[in-house]
Amino acid sequence: MKKKMFFNQNKQTLMDVAAGIQKADLVILNCKILNVYTGEIMDDHSICIKDKWIACISQDADAQTGPNTLVIDAKGMTVIPGLIDGHTHLANYFSPTQFLPYAIAGGTTCMVTETTEAYPVAGIDGVIDFIESYQDQPVKVFNTAPVMVSISKATNGIPEDELEKLLKREDVLGLGEVYWQSMLQYPERILPLMNMTLAMGKTVEGHSAGARGEKLAAYVGAGVSSCHEPITMEQALERLRMGIYVMAREGGVREDLEAISTIKDLEIDLRRLILVTDSVSPEFLMKNGTLEYVLQKAIKLGFDPVDAVRMVTLNVAEHFGIDHMVGGIAPGRFADLCIIPDIRTIKPAWVISNGQVIARDGECKVLPRVHTYSPKSLNSVNLKKTFSQNDFQIQAPTGTKKAEVRIIEKITQLVTKEQILSMPVKNNQIQVDIEKDIIKIAAVDRVKKSNQCFTGLVSGVGMKQGAIAASASWDTRDITVMGADEADMALAVNRIGQLQGGVVVCSNGRVLAELPMPIMGIMSDLSIEQIAGRTKQVNQAAKELGVVFEDPILSLITMTSPAIPYLKICEEGLVNLKDGKTIGLFVK
Repeated sequence: MKKKMFFNQNKQTLMDVAAGIQKADLVILNCKILNVYTGEIMDDHSICIKDKWIACISQDADAQTGPNTLVIDAKGMTVIPGLIDGHTHLANYFSPTQFLPYAIAGGTTCMVTETTEAYPVAGIDGVIDFIESYQDQPVKVFNTAPVMVSISKATNGIPEDELEKLLKREDVLGLGEVYWQSMLQYPERILPLMNMTLAMGKTVEGHSAGARGEKLAAYVGAGVSSCHEPITMEQALERLRMGIYVMAREGGVREDLEAISTIKDLEIDLRRLILVTDSVSPEFLMKNGTLEYVLQKAIKLGFDPVDAVRMVTLNVAEHFGIDHMVGGIAPGRFADLCIIPDIRTIKPAWVISNGQVIARDGECKVLPRVHTYSPKSLNSVNLKKTFSQNDFQIQAPTGTKKAEVRIIEKITQLVTKEQILSMPVKNNQIQVDIEKDIIKIAAVDRVKKSNQCFTGLVSGVGMKQGAIAASASWDTRDITVMGADEADMALAVNRIGQLQGGVVVCSNGRVLAELPMPIMGIMSDLSIEQIAGRTKQVNQAAKELGVVFEDPILSLITMTSPAIPYLKICEEGLVNLKDGKTIGLFVK
């Protein structure tokens, strides 16, 4: 990794340009500037840029303009800082070469991404491989280290020496989202990681969905300084009052901005409110773009435009302690800028990053660097056998005609609860019951050679036949598969092994649709258009098998996550998130 990649060693040069001794490389003339530090919109100013940096802002740039200076006449348009997405998941669906052109075109010049998806399937080497895929790109991408909260004991936690190695990196700003239930249940595991992070002067990111009152206070008091989980104005306000940064989500997983937006009517200080995407789906990306869409929506919902721009610039930078580099338009900061028609219209005519024009009128002008992933990252699915329908049988206790079993009941696309039913035993096995909407769900360890597998039952999915499987199961290294037919479940899992990752839908012994994801089993190497098309085909095929959810893929891959309540599955068994204990299928 390059050392001090974000440090300007040529301060004398910037001083000379500001003094008119040297000439600027780029000058933006005749612009209005949103000063996020004071809240002013300053008319008829110029911005002088040298190399990657802003040298000065003035009303007369003649002394800084030479024959080799590139001059952009903004013709009265408004310049705002480049947008910063303070919480996203870039290890999701697409590679940098496919994602970045959309982000660049919309004016996002800096991102902070989680890395937790890479760790359970590829270890610290995979995390570093992912981090380096976003280095030396036209925009800046920072990272948070994985705290690795998992319902699977095999993937729960990160060794302190590995965390320290990541935190020493300049492009790692802190510890990624810490699930509050796990922290309160197992403080002896998580507090040392948090304390190390804070001692190194970096942030601890939060995930406090459902926490309130004393439990929320205990969580915040441990050192968490942000949360992107509020879904109502009241939840956002409670967290703001505790001094943490609240990140309002609007993206491919959740759309909470409108519900939170009434906070603007309370006449409170919004300097700790941030807008984020929390990742975008292929369809969302192609339809809406990224953070520019969120900012525009905030303005349409009635947020003051100056406040709204701060929520994707200065507020984010101050939270992560990088406001000396990004987040505002001032001398010594990176020249990351968006030239927009006016303060209410977030449609960049020019996007400048590191002092270079990278987009013009919605078109990316500087293509991302192509990253070569390691062989290990491209071979993360390690199935040591060919699975058969027998691998997904559920053997009942000997001699029983009925058995009390725990069933994962889907309440919504994401939320589950425990359901206990008496199921009939046939041929010493528990069968699916299509009429009662009870099918099978299994988690298969795709990394360890044993390929440990646990099969349970799930209701509320609606599936009448076939199966769907995915390798990008949240917070684990599992392939998760659910289906009405065990043979189709086996076919889907085996096909994922052949693809080295992805999502597969099968029925009647045939593959109906698939999305290959050979990069660690979590990202595709296809074009964004192909990814969006394949994703649509997979979801549609699952719906035709009866799945009732809008996004069957998301509904499946979240079944392993401790982030969303309440009953989940991994290769070791079922896990009740209320107490964090692993439990079996049968009720004793």
